[in-house]
Amino acid sequence: MTGWAELERFLQTDPRDVGCAQALQVMHVYVELLLDESTGAEAARRYPGVAAHLLACDPCAEDFHGLLLAVRADPAPGG
Repeated sequence: MTGWAELERFLQTDPRDVGCAQALQVMHVYVELLLDESTGAEAARRYPGVAAHLLACDPCAEDFHGLLLAVRADPAPGG
């Protein structure tokens, strides 16, 4: 039978997972929270659906890591 892999993946999906569209829409906010020392530890707590999605979706996780690296490499304004 076909489709078993897709069904298995669906059954293992975290119900908090917000999906690609919503995760990409707020990814920049999530990255900013992670980089801010006062809120970094709270990013996953504030956006559990985004955290769940980034664990489950390799393409979005790759975009997230790329954005995180780009923001870290960008010098601060006025510095």
